Amino acid sequence: MRSNKDKTPNSLINESSPYLLQHAYNPVNWLPFSEAAFEKARRENKPVLISVGYSACHWCHVMEHESFEDAEVAKLMNAHFINIKVDREERADVDMLYMQAVQLMTGQGGWPLNCFTLPDGRPIYGGTYFNKTRWIEILNGLAGLYAENIDKAIEYAQNLTDGINQSELLTTQKQNDLLLTKEVLAASMTKWKTLMDKENGGPNRAPKFPLPSNYVFLLRYATLTKDAELLNHVNLTLTKMAYGGIYDQLHGGFARYSTDMIWKVPHFEKMLYDNSQLVSLYCEAYTITKNNLYKEIAIDTLSFVKNYWYTQEGCFYSAFDADSDGEEGKYYVWNQLDLKDLLGNDYSVFAEYYEINDTGYWEHGNYILMRSEKLAELLTKFDLSIEQLNQKINACKDVLKQEVKSRIMPGLDDKSITSWNAMMCTAYAKAYLSFGNEEYKEVCLSSINFILNKLSKADGSLYRTYKNGQAKIDAFLDDYAFVIEALQQCYLITHDEDFLVKAKNLTQLALTQFVNPKSELLYYTNNSSSQLVARTSEISDNVIPASNSQMALNLFYIGTYFGNTNWVKKAEQMLNCVVAELKGYGPGYSNWGCLALHLLFPFKEIAIVGNNVNEKLLSLYQEGITNAILAVSAKDSDLPLMLNRFNKQKTLIYVCQNKTCKQPVESIEEALLQFE
Repeated sequence: MRSNKDKTPNSLINESSPYLLQHAYNPVNWLPFSEAAFEKARRENKPVLISVGYSACHWCHVMEHESFEDAEVAKLMNAHFINIKVDREERADVDMLYMQAVQLMTGQGGWPLNCFTLPDGRPIYGGTYFNKTRWIEILNGLAGLYAENIDKAIEYAQNLTDGINQSELLTTQKQNDLLLTKEVLAASMTKWKTLMDKENGGPNRAPKFPLPSNYVFLLRYATLTKDAELLNHVNLTLTKMAYGGIYDQLHGGFARYSTDMIWKVPHFEKMLYDNSQLVSLYCEAYTITKNNLYKEIAIDTLSFVKNYWYTQEGCFYSAFDADSDGEEGKYYVWNQLDLKDLLGNDYSVFAEYYEINDTGYWEHGNYILMRSEKLAELLTKFDLSIEQLNQKINACKDVLKQEVKSRIMPGLDDKSITSWNAMMCTAYAKAYLSFGNEEYKEVCLSSINFILNKLSKADGSLYRTYKNGQAKIDAFLDDYAFVIEALQQCYLITHDEDFLVKAKNLTQLALTQFVNPKSELLYYTNNSSSQLVARTSEISDNVIPASNSQMALNLFYIGTYFGNTNWVKKAEQMLNCVVAELKGYGPGYSNWGCLALHLLFPFKEIAIVGNNVNEKLLSLYQEGITNAILAVSAKDSDLPLMLNRFNKQKTLIYVCQNKTCKQPVESIEEALLQFE
């Protein structure tokens, strides 16, 4: 850890973001993103550097150490630029805008993101990581351009800003004549299958990101179309990830991505948004396949999240760094001598089980724990039953967990992001529905209460971030989208329709606040946002599903619950904006694909009504319900799916489609027969 003793802090010292605070003692005169920073740039007639990163970003730390901590570089930056530091997780709107600018300029993006702009925020030039020598060249070149050829700089900036606005128009307002059909989805899948790694799962390239929404869609599509090849690919991917180094075999939880083809060497940072979605994915995969590995992974990941990121207030922290004690991955890897010393006679079994061999070898004598797939051979070799093996492995893990307490932990990003907290809330709800563990229900409800009490304003709108008792920054569309999803899940596990009403109200608020009068799609920032030079929309699904695709799903579900056909129609219209993209590149539109499945395949509306709804809900949910909406009530209800159906003597299950219901039944078995 570098000492800040005797250093003078810059303006970031007053921020709450761990990432900004990491830069608070740089000799660079960093400012937080604000109107005041741009006003200073206009007053001093200087170009602006907007440097974007996040606390768990390895290359962000590298560039800070090489350049931003360097006095020579800082002197150059301070003399010629107004320097703004941005936490991309707090100000996702700023990141999105300038990432688009850099991608237009260079064809690629990433973090750290460094974008130079005019004093009014229009971008001139940008890129990602630069080493010190190249960074100094860029600083000198841009300072010279601005001083000697300001007209050229303004021309660059105007062309780039026009490009961003034109891209937004093309994306959100184009006429789409392609109709959504099963054939469109089939064509998308044909292309997608050529991009799949048939040996190791995931995409046929590295690095490999888990991209949970991809596998949720593929799992559902494979189930609905009875595509055995596709279902095998999903199972292969989920198994390889669970056995690989991307999964923390000791503590549970997933790293952000694998740097290689076999899910072995992770980029060791752990993010809340990945782990929340992966829990939901493994829960759903378990209900459909009954593969106990998936249940184990979901449970262990939830255990990791609760142990390390869950607070007494009911919120979740954001991330763990890739680095600890100045080295990437140091907290997670092991050398043979230490393992032999710690595990004694059990070392041989442990070493085979966790690939302490050429397969698991990483670098500098260190091994990454990976789970062996040769379980039968291992049992035979050591003459063990599966119970005896599990007992030995768990004992070894306990020894290592104790040992690791003496290591320096990775840096913790202890701010809470609204959308990520909502996704984790949803994950706990789905885990409760999948496994029936009451603890998961308690955590879920604690989480939603935190969001409703600490991240909501008096008018019902939301904040984006929370730390040290303070919520701040107006929420973005993804915050609304995932809170609405979480509220629906909370309704399901409690049968309390107040959660659904809150979801409906928040949906109406989002439609008002983020409306684009010229498009069915919604803006990422609300109507009161004024600081940015362009408003953009988030449309393609990435490591987190697009806020527009999640809002479209919300409109479909909430519209169905409340009988609001306009909202259901709006969801369909939003999807129609991206049908061509869905056909052309399925992996980038998989959450949209989940909505397409609802519209193209028989979609069931299932109502469970009566005094014993919870037991029947859990039993039915755990059968792997793929293309349906569930409504539950233990009393009279005005919801269209429930109207006039409550019966004090019986708990009945209604299976409906297109508002037409079959005869109500009492048993899960009878209900499942009506699905055919």
